Amino acid sequence: MTAEAQGRVTAAVLVIGDEILSGRTKDKNIGYIADYLTAIGIDLREVRIVPDVEEEIVAAVNALRSRYDYLFTTGGIGPTHDDITADSVAKAFGVGISEDPRAIAMLLERIKPEDLNEARRRMARIPHGADLIPNPVSKAPGFRIGNVIVMAGVPAIMQAMLDEVAPTLKTGKRMLSATIRADAKEGDIAAPLKAIAEAHPDVSIGSYPFSEDGRFNTNIVVRSRDPERLETVRAAVAEMVARLRTTS
Repeated sequence: MTAEAQGRVTAAVLVIGDEILSGRTKDKNIGYIADYLTAIGIDLREVRIVPDVEEEIVAAVNALRSRYDYLFTTGGIGPTHDDITADSVAKAFGVGISEDPRAIAMLLERIKPEDLNEARRRMARIPHGADLIPNPVSKAPGFRIGNVIVMAGVPAIMQAMLDEVAPTLKTGKRMLSATIRADAKEGDIAAPLKAIAEAHPDVSIGSYPFSEDGRFNTNIVVRSRDPERLETVRAAVAEMVARLRTTS
């Protein structure tokens, strides 16, 4: 069954920047975007991280935008020489790029005309045919072209841009979830949990071990878009857990 037939809308995230790959900057955007998209009914299916290398950005953009309903990119739209995301996205789409008067006007809301130097003007270079994404934090805009949404890497700015673009996105049925605490080690529940999963292949079941007070434990998470199916499988898992507790 296709994602469309299942009522699913899919997305990928492309993180751009040498500083992420080197470890100098710790990414704070992937988890935020994943939570945000899940909450509005979009499935994040893939994340990639690429360096500030044009051919790698172009290849990743073209691969991901053809595979998913949306591609969100973060990073590489600032004023420095290595901020090459806009140029790379333009190349991926086969369009030109130049200073956009709309973007210049946005920058002038925050920057004095005499301070709008060549470096800052780079942030107004937008691929032809793209729509701008307002940036209420620092005014330098992101942009959207086709199904590609290009945002800043600074978390506060990225989050503001995501808020701006979210109302324009198509969404699917929200993924619902239920969590059952097993009070058992993951290895103890693996076999009966596998049996439940095989009996309900349309429902996602995951086990997540954690440590508490020096003891290992497991949370079992059941996920489905159908509330009735979610409750059926949640009840089956809860019954399995209760049965294990009485026999342990």
